[in-house]
Amino acid sequence: MASFKSVRDLLLIGFDEGLLDEEEFLLLYQQYTSLNAEYPYTSYPAFDLELKDEVECKTEFRVEKNDIPGLADTLRIPEIVKCYQGTICGREEALCILLKRFAYPCRYSDLIPTFGRPVPELAMINNKMISLIFDIHGHRLTEWNHQILHPEALETYATAVSNKGAALTNCFGFVDGTVRQICRPGKNQRVVYNGHKRVHALKFQSVALPNGIIANLYGPVEGKMHDARMLGESGLYNNMRQFAFSRQGEPMCIYGDPAYPLRMHLQAPFRREGITEEMQDFNRSMSQVRVSVEWLFGDIVNYFKFLDFKKNLKIRLSQVGKMYIVGALLRNALTCLYKNTTSMYFELDPPALNEYFA
Repeated sequence: MASFKSVRDLLLIGFDEGLLDEEEFLLLYQQYTSLNAEYPYTSYPAFDLELKDEVECKTEFRVEKNDIPGLADTLRIPEIVKCYQGTICGREEALCILLKRFAYPCRYSDLIPTFGRPVPELAMINNKMISLIFDIHGHRLTEWNHQILHPEALETYATAVSNKGAALTNCFGFVDGTVRQICRPGKNQRVVYNGHKRVHALKFQSVALPNGIIANLYGPVEGKMHDARMLGESGLYNNMRQFAFSRQGEPMCIYGDPAYPLRMHLQAPFRREGITEEMQDFNRSMSQVRVSVEWLFGDIVNYFKFLDFKKNLKIRLSQVGKMYIVGALLRNALTCLYKNTTSMYFELDPPALNEYFA
């Protein structure tokens, strides 16, 4: 597909040779003039990872320079990423475009000095990468992940939680919902309005493990949905009834806040009415370890701040839901590479990068 600039150049040649009259030329030239500003991307060199400084890579891409090729390989990004209109890009450059876009709220024009590409190409490559990673690896979060949630692993997680003073000895993780603000939509605003937070938002449900990995992520759903309803619609509890058992067949559970119902595989604090001192001790011990799920929510938006910039999160105009899921997958990848606050708190190492994405 020819660019607008190429078409305009051909129109100039046609007009100069008398193939077009003045009225036809002006009409067609205006038709093929972009409404967006034209940036001098050709004055910048093409992207070359080898020329990037170590500190620059860590700052701009959130990944150390030597780990970028391995991450691209582990994510199974093809050697050449091809967009629908023919734009091609090497996999390391494509991954870096995505990482830099996620790292901080920025316009595509801010990426031009780093990658030497026009804005439309940067946008298409970024969207292609979001869809590519979601299609290949999205099931690791949206479905029961047997690679990290098998019986032996559940016992290991429960032991780590118990060693931190938790009253429950069979709790392997923590569940909670998170409200992610979005730009106020032009239509159906009430559907995504969260009255508790008083913001327009989408919600996600996450299960956090003590090794710092997000084991399950459900969403997006409308911002007004209650956590208990989100749990029922996610199918998570049905999966736990089938798979959440130790090697001896004992039920394992996750722990949530008071919004969740009490079930065999789902525990919550004792309610305030008439609780004893022992019940208060139970609540206190579980509250101290449950905060780890909040740390993981914070990790996603702290490392990929674009996902917390509501003015650019416009439903029907961008892949808001996919972006957050891909951000969680990339956060898991960083945890595998460098650990995080949760894994260090529970003194439990996350899986190796190639093991998680195997």
